Amino acid sequence: MLDTNSILEVLRPVQDPELQKSLVELNMIRNVKVEGDKVSFTLVLTTPACPLREFIVEDCQKAVKQLPGVETVEIEVTAETPQQKSLPDRTSVEGVKNIIAISSGKGGVGKSSVAVNVAVALANKGAKVGLLDADIYGPNAPNMLGLSQAQIVVRQGSNGEVLEPAFNYGVKLVSMAFLIDPDQPVIWRGPMLNGIIRQFLYQVEWGELDYLIVDMPPGTGDAQLTMTQAVPMAGAIIVTTPQTVSLLDARRGLKMFQQLGVKVLGIVENMSYFIPPDMPEKSYDLFGSGGGERTSQELDVPLLGCIPLEIGLREGGDKGIPIVIAEPESASAKAIMAVAEQIAAKVSIAAFA
Repeated sequence: MLDTNSILEVLRPVQDPELQKSLVELNMIRNVKVEGDKVSFTLVLTTPACPLREFIVEDCQKAVKQLPGVETVEIEVTAETPQQKSLPDRTSVEGVKNIIAISSGKGGVGKSSVAVNVAVALANKGAKVGLLDADIYGPNAPNMLGLSQAQIVVRQGSNGEVLEPAFNYGVKLVSMAFLIDPDQPVIWRGPMLNGIIRQFLYQVEWGELDYLIVDMPPGTGDAQLTMTQAVPMAGAIIVTTPQTVSLLDARRGLKMFQQLGVKVLGIVENMSYFIPPDMPEKSYDLFGSGGGERTSQELDVPLLGCIPLEIGLREGGDKGIPIVIAEPESASAKAIMAVAEQIAAKVSIAAFA
């Protein structure tokens, strides 16, 4: 007889491929209904950006159709992003489920481009996303998000000043660039930088966020220390190019997060190869090749993806239209979307670990 229990039993062996646990035991199968020969239920994934969504849906359909009398299987797919575990010595940001640092050992590797495009990619998948531009000395995220002319609202709240983030392409943004003139340099020592980053964390109306992406400055300095010591973090992403000099600095940045107790979710190799616009079938290893993969193997950290260098990626940053919006079918945009999905998957695994 077809009923809720028989449906759940036949779905019990079906696992989330990333978490390697039963969908039923994870409470990811809900609202089971049987109407004659039709079975319907809700599949609740751990992230809207699940890279294996279609694979899981197909496994569920195959399992249910094994039951005698089932002709039609309708699956509604939704997502509930898990809350990262709290830590007793660090203060969580209200409403923010997961904080992810995107960092690099050295400047010039395209870290901000990766951070901005990953944030927009996650938002396009249906996630609630914020971007904190923690690169106080070189705040470029507003320009890349098309918000260079935006005015951030500062008002008095019950606990002092509150900032309302700017918003574009589904991403909420705060940046030092909103608080200073375009040509004004930020000449601060560590304590002042520490203060503004904490303000961006705790005195911004972030609302409910699945992911708060933090665009870190390059290196291993005050901003990294402030972030890792202030809030519980879902993990860090290290951006590098295949070039040896970049990889050497990337290793230092990676080791820094590990020493500070922050899980490194993986490495992203940016500018992996160059695709000329007039010869898209060709590619050139301008900065070498295979460096990210070798480093990931040596340090036992996943390589989340390799992003090619295309003129459209640079143009998107200059114009304020991220390439995942401007040219979603480009090689760079597809690579970034895949990286965003891998990041979301790693965050979910960390939450259930």
